[in-house]
Amino acid sequence: MNDRPIPATPRDEEAARESRHDAGHASQFALLRQRRFAPFFWTQFLGAMNDNVFKIGFTSLVTYQAARFSGVDPKTVAFLISAIFILPFVLFSATSGQVADKYDKAMLMRWVKAFEIAVMLVGAAGFWMHSAPLLYACTFLMGVHSTVFGPVKYAYLPQRLASDELVGGNGLVEMGTFVAILLGTILGGVAAGLGATDEAAPVGPPLGAWWLGGMCIVIALVGRVASAFVPPCEPSQPGLRINWNPLSETWRNLRLAHGDRTVFLSLLGISWLWFVGATFLASFFNFAKDVLSADADVVTLLLAMFSLGIGSGSLLCERLSRRRIEIGLVPLGSIGISVFGIDLFFASHTLPAAPHLLSVGEFLRGAAHWRVLADLFLLAMFGGFYSVPLYALIQSRSAPSHRARIIAANNILNSLFMIVSSLMAMALTTAGVGIPGLFLTTALLNIVVAAYIYTLVPEFLLRFMAWVLVHTVYRVRLVNAGRIPPKGAAVLVCNHVSYVDAIVIMAESPRPIRFVMDQQIFRSPFFGWVFRHAKAIPVSPAHEDPVALAKAYDACAAALADGDLVCIFPEGKLTRTGEMNPFRHGVSEILRRSPVPVVPMALRGLWGSTFSRFAASGQERRPLRRGLTRRLTLAVGEPIAAADATLERLQDTVAQLRGARR
Repeated sequence: MNDRPIPATPRDEEAARESRHDAGHASQFALLRQRRFAPFFWTQFLGAMNDNVFKIGFTSLVTYQAARFSGVDPKTVAFLISAIFILPFVLFSATSGQVADKYDKAMLMRWVKAFEIAVMLVGAAGFWMHSAPLLYACTFLMGVHSTVFGPVKYAYLPQRLASDELVGGNGLVEMGTFVAILLGTILGGVAAGLGATDEAAPVGPPLGAWWLGGMCIVIALVGRVASAFVPPCEPSQPGLRINWNPLSETWRNLRLAHGDRTVFLSLLGISWLWFVGATFLASFFNFAKDVLSADADVVTLLLAMFSLGIGSGSLLCERLSRRRIEIGLVPLGSIGISVFGIDLFFASHTLPAAPHLLSVGEFLRGAAHWRVLADLFLLAMFGGFYSVPLYALIQSRSAPSHRARIIAANNILNSLFMIVSSLMAMALTTAGVGIPGLFLTTALLNIVVAAYIYTLVPEFLLRFMAWVLVHTVYRVRLVNAGRIPPKGAAVLVCNHVSYVDAIVIMAESPRPIRFVMDQQIFRSPFFGWVFRHAKAIPVSPAHEDPVALAKAYDACAAALADGDLVCIFPEGKLTRTGEMNPFRHGVSEILRRSPVPVVPMALRGLWGSTFSRFAASGQERRPLRRGLTRRLTLAVGEPIAAADATLERLQDTVAQLRGARR
């Protein structure tokens, strides 16, 4: 397995002296030239495209040519097709997760793509015969295809990509999926309209039905060829005995996922996004026809904006997260989804009346329609910010031996949420709620669900606050951040310059950190709330509260025993002059109880900022030294063994890392 990180290039003289800079890695697009990723990417890309050529073609035919299909309600059929497609996820996800853990994932991809060819032969017959039952059957079988492929797809990535490639790889997959949706939408919509006749006098299958059937078969064949080049990917648990009972195994998978609270709530968060996405995507045909007064080609435009939006958001994640799993982007994503979902509701009520169904050209000439397109693009872009970090988090925190079954549990939850989405949409539509009202309901529900999840897991909200701080108030440059251990216990020591030191470090760490925090700050209204939810450890000097000090040492020992990172500011107080205070013995006591590695760090550039004590120091202000927007550096040194971590060595090392800049 090739799991080496991509080499980095230093970006300036300081980085060249001290090591590589995290932002100097090669672009995520370099993965598209590597065999470990490229054949897999095109295999999943073609599968997603074929899904949408079929589903969009089917939906377009029954929406705009309903007279050709007996017993089909064009107002609810899009939601019905969506529900049928995701039903296999409920029935077979548990079994597919076991299969993906037991067998070679490359071999499974080839089996799945061969099955897709057979399914598309059924679908082509349905198009050519204008048979709704055959097309519904094909929809179900394509759902089976995607159910089996899903755990293979997301379990393959962490086996083939290094940890610092995981966000970029997931971003490419998400981008590719929605570009495939876009292409599938265009091909399916255009083909469905070829040779269409008046609904009142249908005459045999139009030319479009023949094109749809032929394209689905050809894309399936090309996908099978691409899968042949996927390199072998060893099974994670070859000795697993498969439980073929879907009910008991579904329950078992959900319990397995529930074992890690953060992972399970991340699964719920992704499932909620699929609820939102399914509601919007399944509504586009009726939204275009009944609200925008537009033809089927405008549906393609709406889906194009949605797909480009989520693809852009997915690709931007790597840049915004600096190649780390940055869950602080998740709350940002949920905020954007609600803001632009609500605005889409109001934008839908400012549209001019149209005498006929508008073509794409006529639609784009209306200024009010551009607001609708912008809302869809931005809503989807923030959806990309939301989904990519969650997928990467689940992949990184799930045990390799049952990672595919965790993904299967995710698919089960996704499908349940999407089925509920379809049922809610059908119920509200039947009750007379229009498509804009459906969008507004979903956006408001998103606020409630997001608030609930962030209450249960404050880590998401805290990372968001930290991420905003270091991307608006400060610009942080990292030096050797890879020295922070990706797993296992360690003590981090750092100089103490400002009230936001801990927040800056929190934002730049790839892992949660337990900070040892002065009890007075811990009890303050704002910072106390932040650090209580970050599970900070309050500490007090022995002469003030010896009981609290003993509890703090016990809490540090317990955290390190659990494999956590503990960060302490050994100076014990903020600097009043910009120079480092002598290190106190607290860190020595922690290491005496828990002899773990010590990682020295230094912050540069915070002295003189609003959150430092520069104003009270009596020093003369320097130009551009005061204010909110500042450039900072967080430098990380080589880990030091506990036996060698004397106070003198730690202070000298931190001082050298800080250098002359305070």
